[in-house]
Amino acid sequence: MQTAVVPRAYPRFIFKGLHAYGLLSPYGFLYGIIDFLKQVSGFDSSQDMVLNVMGHDDSGGKLTFEKKTNKVLFKPPHDRLLSRKTEALNKIAKKLGGVLYVPRYRSLSVHLLGGCVAAPDISSGVCNPEGQVFDASSPIGGVHRGLYICDASVIPCSVGINPCLTITAAAEYISRNLIRDLMKDIVYVEKRNLSNKQPCSVFKVMKNYSESKVRFTEIMRGKLGGKQCVARLIVNLNIVNKDTQKKSHTQLQGKVSGYIECKSIEMERMHIIYGWVDLCETKARTPYTQYMNYRLLLAASSGARYEFEGRKIMNPYLLGVYAWRESTTLMVTLKKISSNRPGNDLVHHSGKLHISLFELLKSLWSMKGESKYKFMYLLMQSLFRTYCLQVPRGSHHALFDAKESTQKPYPHSAMHDLITGDGVKIRIQHWECISFPGELKLQRKRHPVLLVNGYSTESYCLPTEPTDLVRTLLNDGHDVWLLHGRCHWSIASNDFSIEDIGRFDIPAATAKMNEFYGGSIKFHLIGHCIGGLSCHIALMGGYVSTKQIASLTCSNGSMFYKLTKSTMVKLWLPLLPISMMVLGENTVLPMLRESPTSFRHKLMKQIARLIPRYERCTCDECEVASGIFGNAFWHENVSPDMHHWMNMTNLPELPMSGFRHLRKICNAGFVVDSDGTNCYLMHPERMAFPTLYVSGGRTLLVTPETSFLAQKYMKTHQPSFRHERVVVDGYGHSDLWIGEKSAEKVFPHVRKHIRLAEEEEEEEESVSKSGNEGMNEALSWSHDPYEEDDEDEGYESVSDAEWRFVMVDLRNHGKSAEFVKDLPPPHDLEASANDLANLITSERWKWPDIVVGHSLGGKVALQFAQSCVNEWLGTNIRKVEEDHYAWSFNLDGALQMFNSY
Repeated sequence: MQTAVVPRAYPRFIFKGLHAYGLLSPYGFLYGIIDFLKQVSGFDSSQDMVLNVMGHDDSGGKLTFEKKTNKVLFKPPHDRLLSRKTEALNKIAKKLGGVLYVPRYRSLSVHLLGGCVAAPDISSGVCNPEGQVFDASSPIGGVHRGLYICDASVIPCSVGINPCLTITAAAEYISRNLIRDLMKDIVYVEKRNLSNKQPCSVFKVMKNYSESKVRFTEIMRGKLGGKQCVARLIVNLNIVNKDTQKKSHTQLQGKVSGYIECKSIEMERMHIIYGWVDLCETKARTPYTQYMNYRLLLAASSGARYEFEGRKIMNPYLLGVYAWRESTTLMVTLKKISSNRPGNDLVHHSGKLHISLFELLKSLWSMKGESKYKFMYLLMQSLFRTYCLQVPRGSHHALFDAKESTQKPYPHSAMHDLITGDGVKIRIQHWECISFPGELKLQRKRHPVLLVNGYSTESYCLPTEPTDLVRTLLNDGHDVWLLHGRCHWSIASNDFSIEDIGRFDIPAATAKMNEFYGGSIKFHLIGHCIGGLSCHIALMGGYVSTKQIASLTCSNGSMFYKLTKSTMVKLWLPLLPISMMVLGENTVLPMLRESPTSFRHKLMKQIARLIPRYERCTCDECEVASGIFGNAFWHENVSPDMHHWMNMTNLPELPMSGFRHLRKICNAGFVVDSDGTNCYLMHPERMAFPTLYVSGGRTLLVTPETSFLAQKYMKTHQPSFRHERVVVDGYGHSDLWIGEKSAEKVFPHVRKHIRLAEEEEEEEESVSKSGNEGMNEALSWSHDPYEEDDEDEGYESVSDAEWRFVMVDLRNHGKSAEFVKDLPPPHDLEASANDLANLITSERWKWPDIVVGHSLGGKVALQFAQSCVNEWLGTNIRKVEEDHYAWSFNLDGALQMFNSY
């Protein structure tokens, strides 16, 4: 016996009236209206009864899938006893005093069985007894990995009674096999994490959490891969109420279930089949930082598996000013687990998810479990320790082992002393590539590389690391030259500016390289931070010949210099003038704790310790340096040996006098001279070579806007050369070069850029020798007319180049006068200038480099130049639609152009 209820939303009128007996039947339309009025008025409730008949049929039904139309056709089985069943049901209805309503067509089918029959092989069924779907393309009778059928369709025929219990039993049996196969995927993930040296204890620890004592739901929204994403996470924690020896932060761990919904990746929800959360994870490299980590394994209906990793990073910066943002923002990455099949591309998405205040309050209100108050206490205790008490959870000294930290033999180098143009003694270190003998220096294919460090610290020669940029370039066949300028700790000049490095130090290094190779040679130039600023000062100021530059690579430094807001506030405040006043005449600050220091230096270091910084450290030398500069690297990216060497060996002294000029550059946002005057950006013609600008994706000091503006500047003014920009995720400032994995994530971009620059140079030389006319224009404009070695060479190269001359008749002259009646008035100079602009845009020409006009034509040429300034014609203007134009320009450059005009 089985009961049934007809829902109120069921269309009774259509089913009972029109569909069953038609429009004119007394039991049709008329009864339907009466029944409807009774239900609306509440006068009489409906007394519908469902009669359910179970039995066997002849299993003659068919399901057909049409590949061309993607339609599923259902042909029901023939039931010879249907009329007799209907007659028996009609008698029952009459005995009860009711009316039997039967549809004209058999439109209902309950528990459709046999659609995907389970069978021992593919010849007699769709899936095996474990529910795995057979793979028809497999020659050995394999199955589709991750695709299961566990509903009524696996049952081959009717069982004679209501099959609900049978279907449930089959689904549970198949689900057990599904979990067993899924555990193989878990083992696969653990093995892969072991090979990548990543934490793999996620799913092993979960076995200890069979019982949950706290349960709450988090709903976070945001973007993943640029698309909308919703995460509904059900967190189960096993909080211990009794006093135990278990640490509090280890109790803030547990299991996660729920789903992730991101329709740009999967149309349906990706369910969490295994998940782990740690709400108070700590690392020895970042002892002041608290992490909330989410590690999830997702399964999609398509059979795909995904690894979901989310992390909240909480730093005690400014006593928790950013506590709300950090604790409610989850930075996530989603990776697809490869099935080792061709055509299955790996999917890697990143993004941010946020939990709103409303969702957070709702999560706290709906929290369940006997230990929920203990959980809230432990969580608030961990946050209070992180943001307010700022007590470290570990130390860098525990990671560093002096016995194991033995520096490996480094390639032999030669140190050369140099005297700059202003009489300062500096040094340059040279590694000669052993792949090429000395007598073939001028014939070798690869150009040498000149490296310019950032402020005082070493970025390229790292003896504690297995590899660095110096050794990488040596292995690629380059000679390497490393400049130790006046801001390097080994020189420690007491009075200098950043401009002095570009005006004197880099030209002195270039002269030494020319002397070594016996002539003017080309070299690749690489600069970091203020090294990049100095390189642009040397080049745009004309202190180094453009002819000698094969390529330029700069990281977090260019002709522009954009800093984070907190750093700009620090520079805006009078901290630097006060610091220089405290230092007095001796502006070289000893950095080591054991170094003998004066009272002024001790006071300066104490001030530096008090200045807030985003990421704190237990090393005193690191704290002082980050108080002066700001954090120069993310600690989790740097190895313990590298961290110890950077602070205890690499920076024993810090010359502070260069900060005066650096402050002017930072406030201006671009390179200026020591007086704060802009005298470099107006010379883009001196930057005729390929460039690469690198920024860190996780901003610390210098923002990625620095490389963005530099690339746009170069593409605008030197479009005939290749200009690239790279933003490396997870890296900040100096860790781009000194990071533990820099050789994998940063160096390949630099090596590729240098290789392409040399290949392009070879192609350019071969084309030039073959007399190809197509390259003449680019070659002529690549020349620097400000070279000092040959004053007339620039004009000769321009005069020898091929030009395209366009002669224009104004609207009052020549054949143009015949069409003047078709042109809108007024017929004045401004209209004629617009005619010239419209001609250029309609023909899609490049904007003219020279406009020549005689008499009235000269006035039109002047008007055209004035229109270029006033109306921004002659830039990269484009016609969007009729009478509508669009353009883009650099605001600073446009203002300077207008002022100079």
